[in-house]
Amino acid sequence: MRANLKNVDCVIEIHDARISFYLLQPHASHLQNVLFTDCLKQSDTSIKKVVPLVMEIIEKSMRFNRAENTTYCLMVIGVPNVGKSSLINALRRTNLKKGRASRVGGEPGITKAVLTRIQVSERPLMYLLDTPGVLPPRIESVETGMKLALCGTILDHLVGEDIIADYLLYSLNRLGNFSYVEKYSLQEPSDDIQHVLKRIAVKLGKTQRVTAITGVGNINVTVPNYTAAAYDFIRAFRKGELGQVMLD
Repeated sequence: MRANLKNVDCVIEIHDARISFYLLQPHASHLQNVLFTDCLKQSDTSIKKVVPLVMEIIEKSMRFNRAENTTYCLMVIGVPNVGKSSLINALRRTNLKKGRASRVGGEPGITKAVLTRIQVSERPLMYLLDTPGVLPPRIESVETGMKLALCGTILDHLVGEDIIADYLLYSLNRLGNFSYVEKYSLQEPSDDIQHVLKRIAVKLGKTQRVTAITGVGNINVTVPNYTAAAYDFIRAFRKGELGQVMLD
């Protein structure tokens, strides 16, 4: 990434709107050019503002060794699974009426290396480099790490689906967001993650058969699949099914 910077006119940094800028970027207080986008929508008006804003920034800046170059090269950066490839594909869809050029997925680590230039605009002629997600060398607190895990920046199994689900329940209750009560047919809000996951498992039919050892021999019993229930709870949050949530 560093080696490519000399060929880049502008860097676009992608953030998850559910997590504050300041948790990962203490320098963010001086940011001026901020756009809010939803790249999953087929027609997000904010996407149309990206290229004009980038051109405005470039024209006000020194291009040094790229001053005579009539094409523009951008680099998109951000933490893993934050939506960098989705932005590239949305720009291509909006400006070029073309399909995907960069692979996307629901877990971190889809983009493995800095790719070749991907065209995202014809007039002006503009290319964008996709990059692998990079986390800060040091995460300031356990809670910051949990927010990153909840938003899918860290692989779920590295933290534990049950732990992530417990933090999600804590966050929703703290924010007074009880949308999960209606979604999963609970009688009332609860701070007991085992109770909530059991209700989710029962409602969705997430069960598993296990062998229980008794005094008269082994028997097979059906029990709630807490891991599957936790995964569905987390997935519902990430897909926005529990409402718009700001974790700070």
